[in-house]
Amino acid sequence: MTRFALALAATTAFVAPAFALDAGPLVSADWLIENAGDDNLVIVDIRADVENTDLGDTPYIANAVSAPYNTAGWRTEIDGVPGKIPSIADVTALVESLGIDNDDHVVIVPWGTDSTEFGSATRVYWTFKYLGHDDVSILDGGWRQYDAAGGARVATPATPEASEFTVTVNDAVLATTDDVLAALDNETQLVDGRPEAQYRGETKSPVAAAPGTIPGSVNIPHSEFYSSDYATFAQPETVAALASAVGVGSADPNITFCNTGHWASVAWFGLSEVLGNENTAMYDGSMAEYTQDPARPLDPPRS
Repeated sequence: MTRFALALAATTAFVAPAFALDAGPLVSADWLIENAGDDNLVIVDIRADVENTDLGDTPYIANAVSAPYNTAGWRTEIDGVPGKIPSIADVTALVESLGIDNDDHVVIVPWGTDSTEFGSATRVYWTFKYLGHDDVSILDGGWRQYDAAGGARVATPATPEASEFTVTVNDAVLATTDDVLAALDNETQLVDGRPEAQYRGETKSPVAAAPGTIPGSVNIPHSEFYSSDYATFAQPETVAALASAVGVGSADPNITFCNTGHWASVAWFGLSEVLGNENTAMYDGSMAEYTQDPARPLDPPRS
């Protein structure tokens, strides 16, 4: 049995602790404004280039700490594969530097522009889940919704006091290359979150060594999970319809992937957190790692 399969079995006996605050995977701007002063709430602003915008002298969310997705250390390159989760020591140090302890509820705030940018929030959310911290949410619509709701703005982010954070790794949410290869022969469905052209092998990301997808995969493009027009994530019934359309049941074991585990986190969040499928994992190495070995099968086959 693969480590992924063992982790799935373990989840049947795992009972998550209740949220410190009344919150689900997604919270509204009104919820955030109402709860912003709670002692056990940490708002993590992961927006990049905040000061290089036209937001004037108050571009930050009141009471929020800043940890930009691209520069704070949420992801790193390991063995030539970009975008992987850092070592436990490194990511724990990042969490502690933000003043987050195990009693805190974390709310992650992206810009909320489109599904690719919102993927920064779903990837950080997934990181907290991997670390065993279930008290985490994403601000639905990100900054766009917060600012539209009249949320308080300040000139600089909050200065956190370093905390202590204990990690209890949740392997069930992380799939390895071995898990993916095992999925080729078992009942675990592979879900490709990339655009259709990449799924079909018509185009490819520079980080992938070859075009195509993993054999047997189905495609749910990440953009289907998020409305860039309204800055909102898909409703549960929409996610259920997307999954059903490609034959993925609401409790079926599945592994999401993309090129570097970014778009895959959007699909993972939709299936796992919004739809509630506890048998969903994410392959953070994705096609960048999978295509390193030319012996691994692709559809269509390598030329």
